[in-house]
Amino acid sequence: MTDSSMGVAQARVPKRGTWWRVLLTALGLYVLGILLLLLTGNVNLFPTVVLLGNLMVPAAYVSFFYERRHLSKLSWSSTLLSFLYGGVLGVFAASLLEPLFIHGMSLPSAFIVGLIGEFVKILGVLLIARRRRHDSELDGLILGVAAGMGFATLESLGYSFSAFLRSGGSLSATVGVTLLRGLLSPLGHGNWTALLVSVLFRESTGTRYHINLRVLLAYMAVVVLHGLWDGLPLVISALLGPGLDIFVAQGLIGALSLFLLWRRWREAARLEESRQAGE
Repeated sequence: MTDSSMGVAQARVPKRGTWWRVLLTALGLYVLGILLLLLTGNVNLFPTVVLLGNLMVPAAYVSFFYERRHLSKLSWSSTLLSFLYGGVLGVFAASLLEPLFIHGMSLPSAFIVGLIGEFVKILGVLLIARRRRHDSELDGLILGVAAGMGFATLESLGYSFSAFLRSGGSLSATVGVTLLRGLLSPLGHGNWTALLVSVLFRESTGTRYHINLRVLLAYMAVVVLHGLWDGLPLVISALLGPGLDIFVAQGLIGALSLFLLWRRWREAARLEESRQAGE
């Protein structure tokens, strides 16, 4: 790499810490919205408050990865579209497919949820990246995180609204579900989609996607992680009784998912550095 190209690469390194500002700003607005809702009783504020609560952690998580994109040429618009399409198309597709194959939650059905969920989440990425080169594993990681967190946002929004209805309009129940899913969101959907899309991009060339054994194995791996995320709490609850089943099970699967994502990120960064050094 020449001195001039190294200077350009260094100039592309974004400032760190944006994700903290996103998180703290959204958290402040969320708390302010709850206080205004309690003080005024204005129900028109409710959708805004619930949206802020479910968006703040996923948005900060995507910002965390995007600000480390200096080895990637991804634009913010592509990342944002991946968040939007991955969420909307994923939720739409899941709402159509899951009722056809799932009737009640059990350990086997949890893996069916994984099969469906990990397929529908990449639809948005496939749509927005269909005309770009697909040989950058790092691009796949960032776009996958965005698509998965978009899906997590809208899914959590649905759970929050369901909690509001089931509780007879309890704000505390809605806030509880929102905060729980917000705390757990960096451990799940975004990581699994990132792992799958990164392998897909690494194994593809030019502007065509290639589905080979490595891509299929990556898909099955994230399906297992997703299935255990939903199914392991049922097993722990049956053996030990309800209580900390969700935190224990999803904490373990989340830690494993983060470790795998960290390994994949290091590999992708090394590959991209080597490729750019050879240009």
